[in-house]
Amino acid sequence: MFHAPNGLQRDRLPEASREPEPVRDTIATTATSVTAASATAAKTTTAPGAAAEPAKRRDAYFDNAKYLAIVLVAVAHAWEPLMDGSRATRAAYMFVYTFHMPAFIIISGYFSRSFTARPDQLKRLVSGVVVPYVVFEVAYTLFKRWADDDPDYPFSMNDPLYLTWFLIALFVWRLSTPLWRSVKWPLAIALALAAIGTLTPGMGQSLDLQRILQFLPFFVLGLSMKPEHFQMLRRREVRLLALPVFAGAAVFTYWAAPDVRMGWFYHSSSAVELEAPWWTGPLMTLGLFVCGLVLTAAFLAWVPRRRTWFTVLGAGTICGYLLHGFLVKSLDYLGLVAQHPWLAEPAGEIVVTLAAAAAVTLFCTPPVRRALRFATEPELSWAFRRDVTELSGRAAGASSRTSR
Repeated sequence: MFHAPNGLQRDRLPEASREPEPVRDTIATTATSVTAASATAAKTTTAPGAAAEPAKRRDAYFDNAKYLAIVLVAVAHAWEPLMDGSRATRAAYMFVYTFHMPAFIIISGYFSRSFTARPDQLKRLVSGVVVPYVVFEVAYTLFKRWADDDPDYPFSMNDPLYLTWFLIALFVWRLSTPLWRSVKWPLAIALALAAIGTLTPGMGQSLDLQRILQFLPFFVLGLSMKPEHFQMLRRREVRLLALPVFAGAAVFTYWAAPDVRMGWFYHSSSAVELEAPWWTGPLMTLGLFVCGLVLTAAFLAWVPRRRTWFTVLGAGTICGYLLHGFLVKSLDYLGLVAQHPWLAEPAGEIVVTLAAAAAVTLFCTPPVRRALRFATEPELSWAFRRDVTELSGRAAGASSRTSR
């Protein structure tokens, strides 16, 4: 491996082209990748992680946005084993990774504005975020033991495996919401903390704190947004401006793809761990925040506002998020790309892309959501005091009436 004085480095090794997994020996290392989310105040989980939505009628726009974003998450993850040797696939991966998680996290923050740590909100936080984290952390560990032929791979609740990092991050962000709603200049403080995170090697070894800090500005930005901000994104002139923004970003990522260190887009490592000068960390934090924000705005500008055939799927994105990882990891653990080299060719990449989009769509459907409710939306009344359960029930009833 070699050092690049400007903080950018060509990724020559296969493992540098995809999100790393925790190596659980005596010391846990940095955890892995992606996806984002929110839910209704009636304990309805609508994205990767439960977000308490104010009691009101469901907005088709946000359900559409969450579904389209989860498709991008699944497709980008499916490209990971196919990137080596393909500049176009690597560029597309970089392009999508710049904004798919920021989009989810901004929406999660937006629907967390009403969180004040009331007992009923804490109950929903446990049932919609903590329980899914524990269940799927165990499930992904067991799957790795079997599919990757690693029977001794240890369980670890403080070292998120693969995409479970987002659930623990959402838990921390949500708990901190009252603080961010109280301080002056919350976004500036969040950006400063994210920049400091890039200067702190080893932080990601516990609860993936590196990602929690580096993605924090997007959550805080969502907390600060108002309905009129999203209305502004739907204006015709903004939609037209989004087209050259997307085109320019696509051209730039294709040009830069061979030379940019992919680890920057995972937000899971410090500058030193990416073999870059320390000062590149704060610069990349600010640069990727601006790029992620611009592309997220362009993406949201083109999200349909009306009800579509996939609007109902926006309520089940937590299932799509948590389940699609098993299929993606099968490509890696079972060595399917090595066994079938045609998958890494253009025709194969198209097949993998369509398969990933179809699979995550299926996982978001109401039947799958109902089947997984025991893990993603458990009632848990037995674990809380009666007054807390009754308060949650009244909130659920109010949300149900207003959503009709």
